[in-house]
Amino acid sequence: MGIFLWIVIGLIAGWLATQILGGRGGLLYNLAVGLIGAIVGGFLFEKLNLQVMPDFWGNLITAAIGAIIFLLIWRAIRRS
Repeated sequence: MGIFLWIVIGLIAGWLATQILGGRGGLLYNLAVGLIGAIVGGFLFEKLNLQVMPDFWGNLITAAIGAIIFLLIWRAIRRS
């Protein structure tokens, strides 16, 4: 998968995570959250032996779930 497609998936996943959890974020914020979420989601899915289709939608689901988990952890750390 090309770098451009990873950026698109990161943007969408970051946007989805901020919409689901609430909050504000600009383009770079959503991109960062989505890309970190893709890493977190990929790591967790591999460790839990979960498999999704290796296509755009599977990667988007993995990245969005990872982004939500990342945002929850990030917000918990920032509040304490």
